[in-house]
Amino acid sequence: MFSYILRRLLQVIPVFFGATLLIYFLVFAMPGDPILGLFGDRTPNPAIVEQLREQYHLNDPFIVQYWYYITGVFQGDLGNTFSGRPVSEVLAETLPVTGRLAVMAIAIEFVLAILIGTISALRKGKVFDHTMLGIALVAIAIPIFVVAFLAQYFLAIKLGWFKPTVGSDNDWGGLWLPAIVLGFSLYAVSMRLMRSSVIDTLNQDWVRTAYSKGLSRGRVIPVHVLRNSLIPVITNSATNFGVLLVGATVTEGIFNVPGVGNTLYNAAIRNEGPTVVSFVTVFVILYVLVNLVIDLLYGLLDPRIRYA
Repeated sequence: MFSYILRRLLQVIPVFFGATLLIYFLVFAMPGDPILGLFGDRTPNPAIVEQLREQYHLNDPFIVQYWYYITGVFQGDLGNTFSGRPVSEVLAETLPVTGRLAVMAIAIEFVLAILIGTISALRKGKVFDHTMLGIALVAIAIPIFVVAFLAQYFLAIKLGWFKPTVGSDNDWGGLWLPAIVLGFSLYAVSMRLMRSSVIDTLNQDWVRTAYSKGLSRGRVIPVHVLRNSLIPVITNSATNFGVLLVGATVTEGIFNVPGVGNTLYNAAIRNEGPTVVSFVTVFVILYVLVNLVIDLLYGLLDPRIRYA
C-alpha cells in the first residue's frame, strides 16, 4: 500500500504544474487591463499605473510572469491581490467558510442518499420507490439558483426557520440553509447510484448464500449489502466535495456567504491572476488528497480490493 500511496502522491506533481500553467494562461489571455480596472471610471496617473504594472510584472511575457509566480509558491508566497493583501490571508479567511459549507452539504447528501436509496431498492417498484425517483428527477432538473431562492423565501422569510443570508454569521449553525440547498441538489444523483448499487448487490450469489445460511435480514442488509454498495456513492460524494470547494459560487452569492466562490468570482472579474491561480492550486492539491483517501477507503469497504 505504501508504494501505491507514493505513486498517487507523485501524480500530484504533473497535475500541479499542468493546472497552474493552464489557469495562469487563461487569466493572462483575458481581455482588459486589470490595473486600469482598479480605478473604475477615474483616470489614473500614468506613473502610478506603470509602477503597479512593474510591481506585478504585468509588462513581462507570460512565461516570465508564470516563473515569478511559481518560484514564489515554492518559497511559501502565494502572491498579493491587486489591493495589496497577501493571497494567503484571503485564502485563510474564505477557505474555512467554504470548507464548513462543503462538509455540511456532503453530509446531508450522503445521509439522504444512503437512507432513501436503500429503502427505494428494498421497495423496488412500489409507491415509495416511484415517489423518490420522481423527486430525484425534479431535484436534478431544477437549477440550483431556483432551489436556493425557493428555500430562502419559504424556509427563511415565510417560516423563519433560518436566516435568509449568512454574512458574518458563517459558523456551523449559520450555514444550514445553503448547506441544505446544496445537499438537496446533489443528493439525487447519489440516491439513484445507491439504489442501483443495492439492487445489484441484492442479486449477487453471496447474498443468497448468506440468507441460505440462516442470517437474518437485519444482519445481511447493513453488514453485507450496504457495505458493498457504498463505493459508487462515496466516489460521487468525493467528486462533489471538490466541486463544492470551487463551484458553490451561485449559492454563496444568493446567501451572501463570504467564501471561496465569491472571492474567486470577484478575482476573475478583476483579472487577478495570482489570486485565481493560487486558489485553484490549493484546491487541486486538496482534491487529489481527498480522492487518495477515498481510494484507500475502498479496501475497507470491499475486501476484494487490494493495492498492488
